[in-house]
Amino acid sequence: MATDQLSVVFGALADPTRRAILARLADGPATVNALAEPFDMTLPAISKHLKVLERAGLISRGREKQWRPCRLEAEPLRAATEWMSRYREFWESSFDKLDVHLRGLMKGTEQ
Repeated sequence: MATDQLSVVFGALADPTRRAILARLADGPATVNALAEPFDMTLPAISKHLKVLERAGLISRGREKQWRPCRLEAEPLRAATEWMSRYREFWESSFDKLDVHLRGLMKGTEQ
């Protein structure tokens, strides 16, 4: 079954470990060992997370001499942000309506 890229990105972002890895990579490239350091899991488990992120296009792996740094690739995040921003207007409008309603209720109780 073919899956659209946005679904793959959201699937990758669904896991807190992968989000933490992306947060670390936002500070700059890092090796697998450096990425694994704060987690209580094996290197093969971290590698599986990295493969999911790589498949989603959220990271890339380079080769510099004897180490293979991972780098954040932010472009897929832009597509996810653009998709979500369409719904921001809906929620902001809903909150504005709720605010007006609550203010009306408060005025009614002050009488």
